[in-house]
Amino acid sequence: MELCRQMWLYSLMIDVRADGARSSGIGRVGSQPIALAAVALALVLTGAGSIALWRVTAGALPETQRTISARQIQLRAIEASEQLVEKTKALELSQQEAIDQLQALQDQMQGVKRLLAAQQNDAKRLSEQVAAVASAVDSLRQSFASAPSTTADTSDPPQARHAPARHRTHAMRDSQRKRSRSRS
Repeated sequence: MELCRQMWLYSLMIDVRADGARSSGIGRVGSQPIALAAVALALVLTGAGSIALWRVTAGALPETQRTISARQIQLRAIEASEQLVEKTKALELSQQEAIDQLQALQDQMQGVKRLLAAQQNDAKRLSEQVAAVASAVDSLRQSFASAPSTTADTSDPPQARHAPARHRTHAMRDSQRKRSRSRS
């Protein structure tokens, strides 16, 4: 298989002889290498001269401009990063202040909750005391309600019961008058 392929490739090749090369012009260029080198040198010199002329007319060297622009970009990047650092520090500071304020508020809230719980306990205690006093008053009322019925059975006239109290009030008034007269 390989052999068939090589034969087929060989049959496709064109056989160029030295006489055919001279008549077609290929051999003529190869026979004068100095002329060929001179043309190549002229092309290289023309290219170098046109590049030099372009740089002179363009002003600064493109590499210098690229270097300057690269430095400017670096400076801008450094400036931007410094601004970011400053803003980050400012943000960190404000965040810390907010955290401190929040902690202070939480402390105040805990204090208020403690005071509220104490007030609620006091209110509960007082309401229990009021309920106890109210029940004591009710029991006293019930006992007084039942007590007049037993005193009514003794058949004391109402004036007789109040007579000693009247004497006491008159005695107190008389003693107060005597004191006020003695001072004057």
